[in-house]
Amino acid sequence: MNNPIENHENIIQLALSLGFEYEKTITGCCQCTIAAIQDAIGIPNDAVFKAGSGLTAGGGLSCQGSCGGYTGGVMVMSSLFGRRRKNWKDDKSEKDCAHTMARVLLGKFQREYGSNICGIIHRKIFGRDFDLMHGPDREAFEKLGAHADKCTSVVGRAAAWATELILEEMSKRHLRLSDLQKIQLSDT
Repeated sequence: MNNPIENHENIIQLALSLGFEYEKTITGCCQCTIAAIQDAIGIPNDAVFKAGSGLTAGGGLSCQGSCGGYTGGVMVMSSLFGRRRKNWKDDKSEKDCAHTMARVLLGKFQREYGSNICGIIHRKIFGRDFDLMHGPDREAFEKLGAHADKCTSVVGRAAAWATELILEEMSKRHLRLSDLQKIQLSDT
């Protein structure tokens, strides 16, 4: 039998690699983060993936809101360990779990980038802001390595961090991935 810690490390590394590769080849930081986490843990959820469509680059390509890597990570974590509609009024422990996980992920972003806000992360990794709806800014963004090594690294890290948090929560609950897959199916 595989050592669970080793297996967890492999899953986290897979999330990191997939996040980097998806952002490099497909782009769309929020959905790339979601897909990387879901693919690494083997729990795809098309509704969560689709819901991330407009959250790229701080929402609507504005670079003013939360990084898509952060929002994508929170979306997947909350889809697995979050308040369920069928228990909406009485699901406090799951709501609290989702808040705690989101806060921990936020802390990782703050330590690494100084913020979870897209524009602030851009200033840290590019040295400047962008408006990605503006043609010249979009061109500069690409020329400075957005999809070569900059945003790709942010997405990869976000996917790895969120995956690590998911696996830690699973361990606390004594769940295997197959258990989580069954729970996910029963919640939909």
